[in-house]
Amino acid sequence: MAMKGYLDEYEKLVIRMNTPRVVIDNGVCSSATIVKVDSPRGHGILLEAVQILTDLNLSIKKAYISSDGRWNMDVFHVTDINGNKLNDQSVLSYIEQSIETVYYGEDIEVNGLTALELTGTDRIGLLSEMFAVLSDLNCDVVDAKLWTHNGRVASIIYLKDCTTGSPILDSHRLSKIEGRLKNVLNGDNDVNSAAKTCVSMDVMTHVERRLHQLMFEDRDYEKRSKRHERDPMVVVTVQNWAERSYSVVNVHCRDRTKLLFDVVCTLTDMEYAVFHATINTSSDQAHLEFYIRHKDGSPISSEAERQRVIQCLEAAVERRASEGVRLELRHPDKQGLLAEVTRTFRENGLNVTRTEISTSCGMATNIFYVTDGNGDGADSKLIESVREKIGLECLRVKEMPSLNHKKGDGEEEQQTKAVLVSLGSLVWRNLVSFGLIKSCS
Repeated sequence: MAMKGYLDEYEKLVIRMNTPRVVIDNGVCSSATIVKVDSPRGHGILLEAVQILTDLNLSIKKAYISSDGRWNMDVFHVTDINGNKLNDQSVLSYIEQSIETVYYGEDIEVNGLTALELTGTDRIGLLSEMFAVLSDLNCDVVDAKLWTHNGRVASIIYLKDCTTGSPILDSHRLSKIEGRLKNVLNGDNDVNSAAKTCVSMDVMTHVERRLHQLMFEDRDYEKRSKRHERDPMVVVTVQNWAERSYSVVNVHCRDRTKLLFDVVCTLTDMEYAVFHATINTSSDQAHLEFYIRHKDGSPISSEAERQRVIQCLEAAVERRASEGVRLELRHPDKQGLLAEVTRTFRENGLNVTRTEISTSCGMATNIFYVTDGNGDGADSKLIESVREKIGLECLRVKEMPSLNHKKGDGEEEQQTKAVLVSLGSLVWRNLVSFGLIKSCS
């Protein structure tokens, strides 16, 4: 009995030593709330903390990530979506409690629903055809997220049976659903565009992280066409700091919500560990610098690997970049609602580039980003015409796209700034190497 009591106390001590400690300070900075996280080093711990903050729709204005031996010290400057400090005590308590339970590795689970994972070739009207198939097969779409990038599409859809409200369990029916959707998702005769579908009772990974993984597995980062050109405002550089065995990654792009999550998610899933990082945002621009190694402690070792990291990070930034007009649909949920709405989009030449579907208490709240058939901004008169057909009170314009950036002085200035920042970082590292300044490694 004495030995058992000793072990219990030892286990409690180990848990306390390895549980992240969170301190939230609203007094140090006048423009942001400071969230400090001290945690043991562990693959994915940084991602979990960033995920918790971004899932609350908080903006991370600045961040400093530092590793000292086996311990991480992370500082985040965060605001709400309107740029204000966090004053809601329930939100502050949720942040503390959530980050402090990261150590236990709690799973994410959606109960009572069937999950579909889909990848395939993107095209105009695809979403309409997908929802038409599901409606025809008596499937109720409860939640869904869909991303498009470089002519590819990835989606996670949560379903239940329209009649019973229960998850769909019958294997023959599931096979039929998969087969019908695969036919819709398959592109032309290009063998590389083959669609993939997967059915499960739950998705254990964070949904948006899983979407990044699906796109990565589909190799969307290397599939370019004239219609899907790389965003010239996204600049990624990778250099090796041989003296300290780090690879230094710089990302310069337009600032947006969840940007840090997307980049850290990609580095984590590519099996890189972040030892140090600095994140700064100013106006609508963001600069992120990461000092990384492989999980085994080695830096990037070849030019091919360096180019792959650049391509994957460019894709990570671009996937969630909002393209087109943001439309929000709020409507009492009913069978076939999504099929009707997306059919109206298709019949009027609107292409859906990204969507988020959610249903709660019988009310559907759906967000669509739409462009014209060429991927350009849709005409305002066309948007109003579509709203009239669906319902002006149900379908509202929530965000118009920013003006398209044309190749010119502004873009060249953006790229020049990114290169100068990268060069400045290189000079600093050389000064450290020659012992002219000190730095913690």
